[in-house]
Amino acid sequence: MTRKIRIVHCGSLYNCVCKVLVFCLGMGLLSIIRKIKKKEKEMRILMVGLDNSGKTTIVLKINGEDTSVISPTLGFNIKTLTYQKYTLNIWDVGGQKTIRSYWRNYFEQTDGLVWVVDSSDLRRLDDCKMELDNLLKEERLSGASLLILANKQDIKGALAPEEIAKVLNLEAMDKSRHWMIVGCSAYTGEGLLEGFDWLVQDIASRIYLLD
Repeated sequence: MTRKIRIVHCGSLYNCVCKVLVFCLGMGLLSIIRKIKKKEKEMRILMVGLDNSGKTTIVLKINGEDTSVISPTLGFNIKTLTYQKYTLNIWDVGGQKTIRSYWRNYFEQTDGLVWVVDSSDLRRLDDCKMELDNLLKEERLSGASLLILANKQDIKGALAPEEIAKVLNLEAMDKSRHWMIVGCSAYTGEGLLEGFDWLVQDIASRIYLLD
């Protein structure tokens, strides 16, 4: 469920900023003020999910890089790329069980959260749901737009996005959360642009209110 924000046009810049800030309470006020002031045109994206869900392949595919040889991410990778008129700083963090407790080190100033699901790994979907639930309890991520990528749709037997949404119980999510689930294939690239288009536009509508 996406909440729409009405932008109020007013006589002076001061009054306009004041009205915008009223609408933005509870959405990471300090971060919004900083971005409005500096007009950075930058977005910080945190990409997480269980190991082998396809996170690194997705980042490389979006950036037009070779995906033929992918090694497991044991720590994190940072990829900076231009998408539409924005600069995306994507933090691709490893999903092995032994390092998930370190995810919290990457939460600060996150504008968008990408949760990648291996739709063909039916055995670990409960684990996937538990880890996502834990992430969504984090106060530092409370204002971040959430994109769920139901990856590996090209694999026979993979669950459809609607089925993944039921398993993850997404409809029970806090109504203030902006979220979307998209079926995709990191291998073919299908669905990736649709997902990132939504994510970038949703973040922009929240933090670049004075554009």
